[in-house]
Amino acid sequence: MCGFVGFTNAIDNSNKVLGAMMDKIKHRGPDSEGRYIDECIAMGFRRLSIIDITESGNQPIFNEDKSKVLFFNGEIYNYMDIRRELEAKGHKFTTNTDSETLIHGYEEYGEKLLDKLRGMFAFVIWDKEKKELFGARDFFGIKPFYYALMNGTFMFGSEIKSFLPHPAFVKELNTTALENYLTFQYSPTNETFFKNVYKLPPAHCFKYKDGKLDIKRYWDVHFNADEKPDMDTWVERISDTFKDSVEAHKIADVEVGSFLSSGVDSSYAASVANVDKTFTVGFGEDEKYNEIGWAKEFSKYIGKENISKVITPDEYWDNIKKIQYHMDEPLADPSCIALYFVCNTAAQYVKVVLSGEGADEIFGGYNIYKEPLGSHAYKSLPKFIRKGIGTVAEKLPPKRGVNFLVRNGKDLEERFIGNAYMFSPRDRKRLLKIKTSAPDPTAITAPFFDKVKDKDDITKMQYLDLHLWMAGDILLKADKMSMANSLELRVPFLDKEVMALAEQIPWQYRVSTENTKLAMRKAALKAAPPKTANKKKLGFPVPIRVWLREDKYYNIVKAAFTSPAAEQFFNTDMLVKLLDDHKAEKFDNSRKIWTVFIFLQWYDVYFGENV
Repeated sequence: MCGFVGFTNAIDNSNKVLGAMMDKIKHRGPDSEGRYIDECIAMGFRRLSIIDITESGNQPIFNEDKSKVLFFNGEIYNYMDIRRELEAKGHKFTTNTDSETLIHGYEEYGEKLLDKLRGMFAFVIWDKEKKELFGARDFFGIKPFYYALMNGTFMFGSEIKSFLPHPAFVKELNTTALENYLTFQYSPTNETFFKNVYKLPPAHCFKYKDGKLDIKRYWDVHFNADEKPDMDTWVERISDTFKDSVEAHKIADVEVGSFLSSGVDSSYAASVANVDKTFTVGFGEDEKYNEIGWAKEFSKYIGKENISKVITPDEYWDNIKKIQYHMDEPLADPSCIALYFVCNTAAQYVKVVLSGEGADEIFGGYNIYKEPLGSHAYKSLPKFIRKGIGTVAEKLPPKRGVNFLVRNGKDLEERFIGNAYMFSPRDRKRLLKIKTSAPDPTAITAPFFDKVKDKDDITKMQYLDLHLWMAGDILLKADKMSMANSLELRVPFLDKEVMALAEQIPWQYRVSTENTKLAMRKAALKAAPPKTANKKKLGFPVPIRVWLREDKYYNIVKAAFTSPAAEQFFNTDMLVKLLDDHKAEKFDNSRKIWTVFIFLQWYDVYFGENV
């Protein structure tokens, strides 16, 4: 696992600038560094040694005649199979790394190489003869890739912060991203919070030549249910396929550990992986916010050591700005800070951990996926009546029953944008002082819904979450929090072979009115005790709702909500009312409060007076 950064070379002091850019991502690879500079391009690399930990695994890596140069972040789990195929075709390897497979594979197959890969990756290959840059990001977006074209310079890399030292970089807030974020709790489009800086979407590759950037999709998810097999058959297939994926994800020349909450995803991964150590964090002693007891009991059951940490409220709050620095963009998911601490704990013992990300999106694990199966009596009313009731309900203060009426007055494509829905378009307009060009949330989700318009509602929800929520929230925090601690995080559920299987499972084997991930839970029962396989997902929960009603933390947030930065962007009287109503227990506004607060913390880090 590593990080890289580069730019088209049009400056005199490229080596010095490149060094400053590489220093910004030293946390991604503290073991070594490498550079390549010619008259057209400058590229740098920071390495965390996992496979072939000798110096021969350092980057850059060249092909035989040194006409192509590779920089790579990630792991290719089937690299030995591809290597044998390439050696049979006459390619000569000089290292034992998975990285070298990419450059010889690109020589042989061009961009069709991507179809052969199994792993997580972001990489670039510079062709010195063609003066052409090729790059790609993995299928699910596990590894990040950012780019910017500013003042005639094309910049690219693993983290946005690495662009800051370049003299061509112009740091400017993208207010459109802010308005989108207020609804989604993350930046849902390819734009970032930095104007003119973009994310290469998952499963996309690009070529850059003569100032022209061409981007294309090379892979996608295709749900196509096979109704013939019964539940037991699907369970056996999941069990066999996931075991194979875990074995592939354990390939390393260093010790591998596993994260462990009380939920089925991480428990299943930890039990199948047979790792030596598991890692857990929690808050206080309340089981709603502390899964350590469950984790220790489970670790004892599988005969492994559990290492845990109780995070104090002050530790959590004191590290918010540090964590927002590492995130690059604001993310209002409170669990990202808990994830930082479990990564920090694990990094003291291992270099690689397995985690359960992706199981919910692939196998149908979120409770909201049960929604299309309920409310049948109410849905029997004519749509125009439900829509009218919903329109009236939308003007009322949000409560459980009111929210039900609002949701059921709309089609899925109108109401569902993913697992988080913070501020409605109307409310975010009222909250913001500034005007932006942000689209309605449905304009962002529509292209994804269009691709699965002939599918059932559960499949539509999963497809949207796989493309927006998972990449924009789940995998963003997984990469940034692990890399902040120089730790490689691997996700065996997010595997091409696992996805190819899951695409075929009918919705009735994924979700029922009583439970989620039906077939996967049964597969997990083969490896995990019943009460773990059937336990409701928590996932390192954080007591934000409780803390915001305590004077100490209420005052911290109120100070941010009345700061000059808040005054610049928001109607602060509305912010304070949200906070006061929450403290008085009139409403649970905790997630909305957190969304704005995190943006203000991030803004202070990257645009504040002391920057």
